[in-house]
Amino acid sequence: MTRHSAQTSPQHRTSLVRFAGKGGLALAADVGGDPNGIPVILLPGAGQTRYAWRHVAMRLIAQGCHVISLDLRGHGDSAWAADADYSIGAFVDDLLAVLATQRDPQILIGASIGGIASLLAVQRQVLPAVRGLVLVDVVPTMQREGLDRIRGFMTAGATGFATVDEVADAVALYLPHRPRPKSSASLAKNLRRGPDGRWYWHWDPAFHAGSQQRAEEGMFAQMERAAASISVPTLLISGSLSEVVDTEGATRLLNLIPHCQWVNVQNAAHMVAGDQNDVFNSAIADFVTQVPKQAADK
Repeated sequence: MTRHSAQTSPQHRTSLVRFAGKGGLALAADVGGDPNGIPVILLPGAGQTRYAWRHVAMRLIAQGCHVISLDLRGHGDSAWAADADYSIGAFVDDLLAVLATQRDPQILIGASIGGIASLLAVQRQVLPAVRGLVLVDVVPTMQREGLDRIRGFMTAGATGFATVDEVADAVALYLPHRPRPKSSASLAKNLRRGPDGRWYWHWDPAFHAGSQQRAEEGMFAQMERAAASISVPTLLISGSLSEVVDTEGATRLLNLIPHCQWVNVQNAAHMVAGDQNDVFNSAIADFVTQVPKQAADK
């Protein structure tokens, strides 16, 4: 683990830290808050960066937590996998490597593939490295049509965009239920400028090849088995408009994890935090304060 320059903004109070993931792959994270506070690791979804967690991270830091907001391999400021390994096993191994650097059991909060990796990591942990788990719009039985729609949106930008406003147009078309921001500037955090001057999403295009890897690994079957073994406090947060998590899928998860709480956020789709940020943040903050420290010892 390598700590680099600190962000001086009192609103963020974080430092950019590099962790070594599977095979030493460099993982970028914003780390901040009270080192003795409730420890939390945030893992974004596919195609997202740690910037997606900025509001909930600040909320948790202000609440006295210690927060690690991670970029997944191939995303944001984390390194791309030279061998194009974007299997679910690689994401889990990365998370386990980060957990191994921490002295205290963590609360894992993961969206989409970050949630899948979190779920599987809890099952595979050798030490009591996790004290609580939050799954954001992810269950073992997800709607394939919705997953295909998400993949379609991600691949549609493979050739890049001429301007950030063009990116904003694509997002608005994909998320018609969400009011369009007055400014497109915030999107730049999720983009990278290519040598051709065009704007590209801030993730490795090879990530999509990993879809086949993940299918061959039997990812959803792994999730089912892992869920049945979860004993730590667990929360599912889903969107009532989600294209991948419906009532049947959520109920199935609750049957697998009987002690799991469920918050179904109204007027939110798969990107729950972006659709209803205040409601999402409050649900996370409430759960984090409820998780007993002794849960890690069970």
